[in-house]
Amino acid sequence: MMRWVRCFWDEEAVSFYFELDTDGYVIRQVEFQEPGGEALAAASLAEWQEAQKEDRLAEYESVYGLTAEPPVSEWEGHDPQWLSANEFEGVWSTARQQIETRHRQPPS
Repeated sequence: MMRWVRCFWDEEAVSFYFELDTDGYVIRQVEFQEPGGEALAAASLAEWQEAQKEDRLAEYESVYGLTAEPPVSEWEGHDPQWLSANEFEGVWSTARQQIETRHRQPPS
């Protein structure tokens, strides 16, 4: 069963959103810088694995970031708030739109 959680890292003022598989491994991960909610990452494990197979991992990570590797059961110092699938999908969609818009813009 999939689960969705939100955690806030106070030291860096970053909100993390995770989609977790049955074993607690991250399937998708979103990061927003607070305040203002600028998307820092919106990574998918499946996309990352595909990019690795196609030898374009550096390109993928530079645009979307990457997902956490250890399962949630091994994390320390986080206070997860459970989300619904719809809440996570809304966050995922917003982050992807921000990142893809930023990536399409020519460098200044």
